[in-house]
Amino acid sequence: MEVQLVVDAKATLGEGPTWDHRTQRLYWVDIVEKKIHIYDPKKNETSQIPVDHQIGAVVVRESGGFIAATENGFYAINEQGEQTLIVDPEKELPHNRFNDGKCDPVGRFWAGTMHFDEDKPTGSLYVLDRDLTVRKMLTGITISNGLAWTSDQKTMYYIDSPTKQVAAFDFDLETGELTNKRIVVTIPDGEGIPDGMTIDADGNLWVAQWGGYKVSKWNPHTGEKLGEIKVPAKQVTSCVFGGENLDELYITSARRGLDEKELEAYPHSGGLFRVKTDVKGTESVFFKG
Repeated sequence: MEVQLVVDAKATLGEGPTWDHRTQRLYWVDIVEKKIHIYDPKKNETSQIPVDHQIGAVVVRESGGFIAATENGFYAINEQGEQTLIVDPEKELPHNRFNDGKCDPVGRFWAGTMHFDEDKPTGSLYVLDRDLTVRKMLTGITISNGLAWTSDQKTMYYIDSPTKQVAAFDFDLETGELTNKRIVVTIPDGEGIPDGMTIDADGNLWVAQWGGYKVSKWNPHTGEKLGEIKVPAKQVTSCVFGGENLDELYITSARRGLDEKELEAYPHSGGLFRVKTDVKGTESVFFKG
């Protein structure tokens, strides 16, 4: 599977790709540079929406525009870039910011927080409900990252990056409650740490590995590694399936944390990559509030 550079964005901290199957466009963010990136593969055009805060994740809102998780809480953003605060559940924690986020099968937006220093377990995982209220679902998180749900809607997968593990929870679709935590994937030493992830139609997890130059594919039922995609960037941050047949994996990356020698060796770090796969992915869910 050959990886193709589709946008040489040189993002400082590219993250959070989400695919809009209605418009056939990809949205992703540069957290540090405070931008939403928009990529239209049919036109091979890219554009940006500047935002006022560091932005950890953005999802498409079914009624129009976007919902974003930022350093200052959840915001609604319209197509013109106008931003309206919904709620800031951590206004008493100015050293925290939101990181990765994604919508669950019924359109609630899950996003987690982390300390700016990335080394303190001050983060939590929140869910923004469709009525725009927010609930805290997990605590004691260091770097809140990847999320995915199974097709039967009974299991949620979640990454707190420094653990180097993917955890699974029994998931109550009606309430969003999480129970019965267990570890289903462990990233081997020396291969970086797990960052964002997605799930394919067969139920296998595709995990971006920060510091690992790759996206790896795992069977969460056995813990077996099924394969990997080498990426010409060290800091691989997240991935999502897109394209008309949901068989193209889009991969985000970052330049942060690289020295001059590494940037010289991997000049497309911070770019958006794409690879045609032999599997079908799952649709990104829109926020239904």
